[in-house]
Amino acid sequence: MQLLDSKKSLAKRPEKILEIFLQPGDLHWGGAGTRIRTILGSCVAVTIWHPRKKVGGMCHIMLPSRAPQQKVTPPAWETSGRYADEAIALMMDEMAALKIKSEECQVKVFGGSNMFSRLNLKANHQIGDKNLEAVFELLKKNGFNIHANNYGGEDARYVIFDVWSGDAWVRRS
Repeated sequence: MQLLDSKKSLAKRPEKILEIFLQPGDLHWGGAGTRIRTILGSCVAVTIWHPRKKVGGMCHIMLPSRAPQQKVTPPAWETSGRYADEAIALMMDEMAALKIKSEECQVKVFGGSNMFSRLNLKANHQIGDKNLEAVFELLKKNGFNIHANNYGGEDARYVIFDVWSGDAWVRRS
């Protein structure tokens, strides 16, 4: 596995760790005793970490946004981590509850692979590219800076995010 941080972590691993595995569309926000994992193809994972408070989260985004015909007035639908716009909004709600500002956070982006390269789809039909485009636009719009990334290509990724240190590990297959 490759560590996606510029400096080797000096953070001590907690004695007890809460292990969370994200399915597509899931997100989790946790404290310093949390490790979050997921597996990605064309989906995109975003980690947000606050270094001083040692809290953070990861979301597993499937699509850029909800289809227009699916958008109805709440409460007819619940906000979902499946969609980039809604997942980032949910993560920002967690931050707001803790009085965390986006510029104080470290953000990492993973995934967005072209898992169907053999189908020779046109560039505008690549869901991984669309997911990445939406995520980058939303992060910029909301004042986040990306500190590390591993995205694109044609490989699946296994991602581990240790909230106690902010370290993110990725293995491509």
